[in-house]
Amino acid sequence: MAPAKKSAKKAAKKAAPKKAAKKAAPKKAAKKAAPKKAAPKKAAPKKAAKKAGKRTPNAAFMKALNVSPALAAVIGDKAVPRTEVVKKLWIYIKKHNLQDAKNRRMINADDKLKVVFGGKGQVSMFDMTKLVSKHLS
Repeated sequence: MAPAKKSAKKAAKKAAPKKAAKKAAPKKAAKKAAPKKAAPKKAAPKKAAKKAGKRTPNAAFMKALNVSPALAAVIGDKAVPRTEVVKKLWIYIKKHNLQDAKNRRMINADDKLKVVFGGKGQVSMFDMTKLVSKHLS
């Protein structure tokens, strides 16, 4: 290459950034010259406040169910909702100290509960509700 061509390329490279800088400068100046004012905030419509009170339970949970004779020996023979059956079972379990000492999720069945639990000597608290549901109608 000839030395004249090299100097022409260098001159073109030097000229290009200057042009870009000149173009960018007016844009920045224009932004600074006309700052926008913040629009006044409009008040948002107020939402209706929810009533702070007790939740209404599902009617299916509150339906009184008949108890089998095996379960009646533990919680009584009165027709009660499923939620009350579980509460009464836990009262019975804690009263007779039937929760396993090492693994508190396990329930050791006594003679009355063995019939309810289908002959199993130990049942987890999660399986307990499934086994008890067989004694409700």
